[in-house]
Amino acid sequence: MQLAIFDLDHTLLPFDSDKAWNQFLVDQGFVDRDDYEQRNAQFYQDYLEARLDIHAYQAFACEVLQTFPVELVTTWRDRYVKEIVVPELQTKALDLIQEYKEKGFQTLIISATNTFIVEPIAALHDVDAFLGCEFEVIDGAYTGRLTGIPTYREGKIQALEAWLEKQGATATTVHFYSDSINDAPLLDYADRAFVVDPDQSLAALATERGWPVIQFSE
Repeated sequence: MQLAIFDLDHTLLPFDSDKAWNQFLVDQGFVDRDDYEQRNAQFYQDYLEARLDIHAYQAFACEVLQTFPVELVTTWRDRYVKEIVVPELQTKALDLIQEYKEKGFQTLIISATNTFIVEPIAALHDVDAFLGCEFEVIDGAYTGRLTGIPTYREGKIQALEAWLEKQGATATTVHFYSDSINDAPLLDYADRAFVVDPDQSLAALATERGWPVIQFSE
């Protein structure tokens, strides 16, 4: 199987979809502004500094699904996608995904963002599959814990290999696109790595590794 894999935040999208969703909840008055903004900002800084506790962050991200009916939160998510995500879709990224599909590649998003947010955004990009952090649900209720392999740092490789095993397939070619130093393990793992509008640490690593640096933003 030939795979074209894309990170989501600051790669296919020019912003962090999870952070923006949390800010949307604040701006709409659905959650407490002072508490939520402070924790959202701190977790995002931890991510930028490559020291994020993914389990603690996703417990925070899941709170809204534990506090409000899922059907209601889903309507908020639909508004968020329509109002915030759709206007920021990047033509170059969308076109590249289609080019890969025409060449016979399977296209895949692997994101550290939870799948509640990734799923509708993946549909907008028309990828064949997506992997993200999975919230645990027991008896129809969100627990605030993760299930399966967290798709963060080395976990992206582990989740990819588990997904391939489930498909009964092996990867003959892997192309991977990302902006973040957190994705250095999967960039190293890929046959071809492409760095998209990179953070400072990844830009330095790209120079060292000889990885091409590209831009999806207009």
